[in-house]
Amino acid sequence: MQDTLESRRELSEEVAEHREPDHDIDPLFVNRWSPRAMTGEPLDEEEYLPLFEAARWAPSAYNNQHWRFLIADREDDEWETFTDLLLGGNEEWATDAAVLAVIVSKTTFDHNGEPAPVHSFDTGAAWENLALEGARRGLAVHGMAGFDYERAAEELDVPEEYAVEAMVAIGERAPPETLPEELREREQPSDRKPLSEIVHRGGFE
Repeated sequence: MQDTLESRRELSEEVAEHREPDHDIDPLFVNRWSPRAMTGEPLDEEEYLPLFEAARWAPSAYNNQHWRFLIADREDDEWETFTDLLLGGNEEWATDAAVLAVIVSKTTFDHNGEPAPVHSFDTGAAWENLALEGARRGLAVHGMAGFDYERAAEELDVPEEYAVEAMVAIGERAPPETLPEELREREQPSDRKPLSEIVHRGGFE
């Protein structure tokens, strides 16, 4: 594991083929991408819980820590409940994950019960921490919108004051050849829009 963690201090070969940052940033940010190919092998808790530990330290308004992670690994009785939520073709590959997680966020503040307008924003920060720690460890971490939100809320007993945000698949990486044919060519790091498109000085152009 230490060799894997040390190697994340520079761009991986597969990432360097497709991505080149314009400014000097830590390679970890560029090395993170969203593989789909996973081995279907289970992970021990000590291999995947550090990802949620990283998420725990994300910033949030009033330190409310809006995020909650509802998880199942392959050895849990609830595994089939989670896989049955998958939609939009995700069921073709995400069932090979070692861990599936549904991310929900508390829509109110703990200290006064008022609506928290940044609950999704803050929960996104926690998700990014999770994804970066997964990339640091060489794991496949893939966020998904393709699942049944209403069924997730119902079957996972999500309280009314929580919003279902996303689903995540985590696992050991596998070769692209293990994916359905239509997904193989997409199994590579994607590029990003230039800063000139996403940073607007003063106001929106």
